[in-house]
Amino acid sequence: MLNLRHQMHYGLIRKRWFYTSNKNSGYIVLVPEIGEEGLTGDISVKPDGLPEFNDITIENCLGAIGRQAGAVEKVVKQVESEILTDNKIGKPLNAVELFRKLDEATGPLDTTWGIAKALYLGNSTLIPTKTYMNIHDRARKARATKFCSKLIYDALQEEQKSLGEKTEGRVLQKYLLEGRLNGLGLKGNDRESLKEVLIRLGRERANFKNKVNVSTHSFAHLIKDYQLVRDFPITLLEATIIDTNTPINQGPWKLTLQPQIVDGFLKHCPDRAHRWNIWQANVRKASTHMDKSLENSTHIEKIRSLRKRQANILGFPNYATMSMQTKMAGDISHLKRLFAKLVQFAGPAQTVEIEQLQNFATANGFGHTLDVYDVSYWQRKYLLSEYKLDEEILRTYFPLPKVLSGLFAFTEKLFGIKIVERTDAQVWQPLVKYYDVYDNNRGLKSVGGFYIDCYSKENKFGKNSGWMVSIRNRNDSAQLSPLCALIFNFTPPSGDGHCLLSTDDLRMVFKTFGSALQHILTEAPFTELAGLSNIEWDASQVAGCVLSNFLDNPAILKSMSAHNETGEPLPDDLANKIKLLKTHLAGYNLCEELYVADLDIELHQCDNFWLDVVRKLWPIYKRMPLDKKDSHPCSFTEIFSGDWGAAKFSHLYSKVIAADILEAFEDNNEDMSSVGERFKKTFLSLGGAVPAAEVFRRFRDRDPSVEALLKSLNILQYSQTTGNS
Repeated sequence: MLNLRHQMHYGLIRKRWFYTSNKNSGYIVLVPEIGEEGLTGDISVKPDGLPEFNDITIENCLGAIGRQAGAVEKVVKQVESEILTDNKIGKPLNAVELFRKLDEATGPLDTTWGIAKALYLGNSTLIPTKTYMNIHDRARKARATKFCSKLIYDALQEEQKSLGEKTEGRVLQKYLLEGRLNGLGLKGNDRESLKEVLIRLGRERANFKNKVNVSTHSFAHLIKDYQLVRDFPITLLEATIIDTNTPINQGPWKLTLQPQIVDGFLKHCPDRAHRWNIWQANVRKASTHMDKSLENSTHIEKIRSLRKRQANILGFPNYATMSMQTKMAGDISHLKRLFAKLVQFAGPAQTVEIEQLQNFATANGFGHTLDVYDVSYWQRKYLLSEYKLDEEILRTYFPLPKVLSGLFAFTEKLFGIKIVERTDAQVWQPLVKYYDVYDNNRGLKSVGGFYIDCYSKENKFGKNSGWMVSIRNRNDSAQLSPLCALIFNFTPPSGDGHCLLSTDDLRMVFKTFGSALQHILTEAPFTELAGLSNIEWDASQVAGCVLSNFLDNPAILKSMSAHNETGEPLPDDLANKIKLLKTHLAGYNLCEELYVADLDIELHQCDNFWLDVVRKLWPIYKRMPLDKKDSHPCSFTEIFSGDWGAAKFSHLYSKVIAADILEAFEDNNEDMSSVGERFKKTFLSLGGAVPAAEVFRRFRDRDPSVEALLKSLNILQYSQTTGNS
């Protein structure tokens, strides 16, 4: 699915920085299924501003998208015509009016697109994949036109000084940056060269993704022995059982290379040979060590070369430097210093952690030196043996209704808001609920709202997922308030029971809701700045990470809990131990994140063969040897076929910022609401109207530090003098 993986990862809310159109790249086209006049129907909105889901059909969505996309493109042409007319008579450009006119035109399109996203993720039978991709491509193409207009770009170049640091100035900066990255500042041969590069790049990225998909689905390992799956959680057994009509403990079970299946198997399978078999197949897929017709090594080098060419044409020395134009980190040298500071502590911590885990495994009859495919299995055994941390038992304390009511109550108190269910709102399936959100500082009218669909129909592959879907952004010009949908794919409870959440599920729900609050509580007047729009990639997950980090507080964690049978809250001893699921092997896990982040950057700023880069960086971050046939970059779809090239570090950077922010709450433990109000006025309300670095300074009165993250992971006490580095 074109670019959908990237957008889902962000919760389907981010707008692409590298927009493309026919005149720029040639690989996004107007799909024939959607015409401006050919289909009837429209998307109905009730007087209260909510979609009338009872009346929405596929034909409605297709027809509305066609007309609304055409309307946006028509307005762009009108604006261009007005610019030409004004230039002839010497009339100055009114940039603010231009932004408002384009905002007003795109409002209906964004809303219909958002509704289609919610329906598609909630239940793809409502909007089938092919239909949604037609809608997605048509809407994206139309939305990109205002960032691909040479006339608008040139006219706005003259307005930089007059708008300065005003909110409108941030909109202007976005238009100019989008235009530059789309090649609007290029002339003649350079524009044609960029077009050719992007066409070839699109093909290579598609080939890379296709080979990973084929490699992933061509592998299957059948297990008939129940002893090999006896420790599997129910969700993993359900995801691997071949015949769903047989009891899940009777098998047989089929293992695939879906990431969630691989991770779950390595964590729960007691047989080392079977763990190795799955692991080696996973790290060698799409490489020369498997089916040579499916190797991606060649495509990696072509993608790297084309991305460098793209950056060079646009005036950047390499693709990594170009990527920094949309990041809070700012430049590669700053990023490298951050990596160095973190590994200074994470490296020695990893050495101690692996030694301790090796001692435990040896004491329990393990006669081998630990390898990477042993770590998660023995970690689980260690936490169970030493701390009685059984994740399936912990799950019984977190029924979904209690978690949601606790989450709403906590955020209401922390941020001075009110969340009220509206029972008469139309929804797309019976279990979906809708809530209005009120800000205590902004009067009696709701500032926005959200739907929550906990039981979407998407295939879980043994793992629950969550998305924050932007149905519409705040758009003052179109008089639209923010609206979104929180979509999870938990298994519906049977009988009178409740859906029970794992600790990973719990953090995922909190993180998704944090992004929703940032979307809803925005006060930025332009849709291009509101919510998560125009926020630097490496700061876009901050609000979600901050909210999920509150679960490290035992008292807050207990407030979300109630045993599914007795109603008793989580016992104090367990509440105090749960953070070990995050801090145990924290150095090992942080080094893994650092390795992938640094590898991604190096692959996009140097010319060395990808395997040579792997061999150079591996010993800096890893304490276990690199397997000679390990070809993990050959299946890095997010980096090479998605939009995370030279951006993978963004996840880690958001964690650094979020940990620093949480420390401010902990320093004012007695009056967290005052800090919450400050957080709401900065990170939750400003959106992309202020650079993320400045937003942080307004909140903390200084620049970010890595110490809070190290402290939260309990590895601040380590340094290069601790253990072997």
